[in-house]
Amino acid sequence: MKQTIFFSLLLVLFASILFTTTLAQSPAAAPKAPAKPAPVSPAPAPAKPLVPSLPQSPSSSDTSSGQDIIKILRKAKSFNTLIRLLKTTQIINQINAQLVTTKSGGLTIFAPDDGAFSQLKAGYFNSLGERQQKELIQFHVLPVYVSSSNFDSLSNPVLTLASDSPNGYQINVTAYGNSVNISTGVVNATLTGIVYSDKTLAIYHVDKVLIPLDFSKPEAIAPAPALAKAPKADKENSSAEDGDQGDTTKASSGAIKLISYQGTMLVSLGVALVAAVTIFS
Repeated sequence: MKQTIFFSLLLVLFASILFTTTLAQSPAAAPKAPAKPAPVSPAPAPAKPLVPSLPQSPSSSDTSSGQDIIKILRKAKSFNTLIRLLKTTQIINQINAQLVTTKSGGLTIFAPDDGAFSQLKAGYFNSLGERQQKELIQFHVLPVYVSSSNFDSLSNPVLTLASDSPNGYQINVTAYGNSVNISTGVVNATLTGIVYSDKTLAIYHVDKVLIPLDFSKPEAIAPAPALAKAPKADKENSSAEDGDQGDTTKASSGAIKLISYQGTMLVSLGVALVAAVTIFS
């Protein structure tokens, strides 16, 4: 009986100790909610080209033409006149050389098609001097690369390859919506498509030939050579000689008159003396 009571007390004591220990323990922390992933901002949409691509434009991934401008224009078709003028003026050599030496800056070419050249007055190109013919072709080239979506970043006026000074052979470029317009002060033209574009060379189709305003400025007229004037000394000498001759003539005339007067007086005195002698004798 005593043993039973003793074991019962031990069980009660053990149970109370176990219960007290359980209460003393801190409650388990609630599980953390899974962290929400940070919202991913959508990638910016690529800049929309301002100039549409032409259906016949060679792809920039087409390496068969590379950066051979003549091959690109020939493949695009309708640029036969421009190809011929690039060759006859030898500007194609300058462009190719500059394209090689300015890989970082690149080039931009505005290419009028055959229809644009046919709008010019008949014989217009041949009426220009050799220098102006070259400047006309250079006027269609920018010495920097401009992508089809960056025309609105240009600062007007824009220099061309023909610009021999900060104030010569410039154009104004206006980009509005999907339209890019070029003004030369003589011609207002529009870019109608991309002929070719990579990272350093861009060729755009333009609907008119760009005529520089500089061609309309009157050229300075060289002063006419001054006519040779007779030396003043000769005139003075001639006048002096004439004066001397006049004075000599006057002096001679005076001397003759004086001699004639004196001779008359002497003759009169001689006659008077003869008469006096005759009377008194």
